[in-house]
Amino acid sequence: MSPSADAHGERAIVDAARAGDEAALAELYNLYFPRVYRYIIARMGNPYDAEDLTEEVFLRVLDAIERFQWREAPFSAWLFRIAHNAVISQRRKEGARGRSAPLSDALPMNSQGPDEMVENRLTLNEVMRTAETLPEAQRRVIGLRFAAGLTVAETAQAMGKGEGNVKVIQHKAIAKLREILVQRPKIHGKRRV
Repeated sequence: MSPSADAHGERAIVDAARAGDEAALAELYNLYFPRVYRYIIARMGNPYDAEDLTEEVFLRVLDAIERFQWREAPFSAWLFRIAHNAVISQRRKEGARGRSAPLSDALPMNSQGPDEMVENRLTLNEVMRTAETLPEAQRRVIGLRFAAGLTVAETAQAMGKGEGNVKVIQHKAIAKLREILVQRPKIHGKRRV
């Protein structure tokens, strides 16, 4: 659901899904799948693993939606907590295996020539590798805000933090990324990847 989605409309869909309405469940899936997928792929890197894990998240939602209770947070906060926990669980399972494909392989860049595509992929790979060095809270804010496209308010609710705190974490994460990336050595006028 878009950040500007009507809260009452979301509530009606979620309540119908809680009651077992298959059309409402399908609507929730269609509304949230792209955002959850983007969040997971930003954290996992491999599009195949991200697809599988996103499907697993929605299976968990299907199993637990009857127990979902409205609080001050929107449904998306509950959903992204499930997604976050699934990513953590998957990473624990993988252990030292690491990622099998870079994030950039999953992102389309079709309006560019070959040179721009290569340079953008190298830059994106560098940013994603650098983001992995950030503290967990900063990585999570970056993933929720920029990969999943959540608003500051939605990110705060998903993380159980205040909006001001999320803004500070985001600012620190971006500043740290900028600092690290600027300090990296360059080769032939371009950053070494």
